[in-house]
Amino acid sequence: MQKILGYLRRAVQEFDLIQNGDRIAVGISGGKDSLVLLAALRDFQKFGLLDYTLVGITLDPQFGGIPTDYSAAAAFCEQLGVEYHLIPTQIGHIVIDVRKESSPCSLCAKMRRGALHDQAKAFGCNKLALGHHNDDAIETFLMNLFIEGRIGCYAPKSYLSRKDLTLIRPLSFAPERDIVHAAKLNVPEIVKSRCPVDGHTMRETMKTFIREQEKQNPGFKTRVFGAMRRANVDGWGGKTYVRDLAMDNPETNGKAERFHMLEQEIARRLKEGQYADLGN
Repeated sequence: MQKILGYLRRAVQEFDLIQNGDRIAVGISGGKDSLVLLAALRDFQKFGLLDYTLVGITLDPQFGGIPTDYSAAAAFCEQLGVEYHLIPTQIGHIVIDVRKESSPCSLCAKMRRGALHDQAKAFGCNKLALGHHNDDAIETFLMNLFIEGRIGCYAPKSYLSRKDLTLIRPLSFAPERDIVHAAKLNVPEIVKSRCPVDGHTMRETMKTFIREQEKQNPGFKTRVFGAMRRANVDGWGGKTYVRDLAMDNPETNGKAERFHMLEQEIARRLKEGQYADLGN
C-alpha cells in the first residue's frame, strides 16, 4: 500500500484534490480499484496532514432483478471504520431488460453517475472520489482519439456546478498493476461484477491494443500519458505543467520555449506558496 499512498499523495498535491473539512463520498463498486482507493484514503487520513471524513457508497444495479451480495464491501468498511451505505437501484433492469441496449455501457454509466452524485449530496458530502487509475486515463484518452476523433479525457478533478459537488480521482497516477498487487495484500475479498457484458466491452479491446503496443514499443503508455500531461489535456498537466511566462526566452518575443519546469523549481515555488491557488 506504500506505493499506492505515494501515488495518491502526488495526485492530491498536483491536482489540489482534498482540503481540510471535506466530507468525501467514495464510490464503492466492490472491485479492486474502489476498495484500494478507500483503503488508501483511510491510511492517508491517519497521517493527519489533512482533516477530512469518508463515506462509502455502493449502488447495486441489481442485474436480472437480483441483489448483489456486498457484505464483503460492508465488512471492509467496518474494518476501516468508514461509514457505509448500500443503495439498491433498478439501473440493471432499465438498461438490460427495459431498454435492451445492445451497447449498454454508456447509458449504464450515465445513470450510475447521476445516482451516485445524488446519493453523495444526500449524505452531506461535498466531494466524490472515484477509483479511476492511470491505465483508465490512458485508455479513455485513446478511445476518445480513435473512436470519437477528439482530443480529450475525463479530468482528475472537476466541479459539477448543478450539484455543487467536486469529483476527484486520487489514483490518477497509480498504474493498474500496482493496484492489483495492493488489493491482493490489503483487500480481504473482492465483490465480483454481475454485469452481463463485463469483459466484453470496447474498453477491454483498448486494453488489448495498449498491451500489444507496449510489447512492440516499450514505454508506449508512459509516452501517451506524458503527452497528455504536457498538453494539459483536461487539466492533466496539474501544477507541474502550468506555463510560466517568466521562464520564456525573451528573444522569442514571449513565445513559450518550454511548458514545464524542473522538479527542483516546482518544489521551491510550491514551498514558497506561489502556486497555492492553482487547480481550484
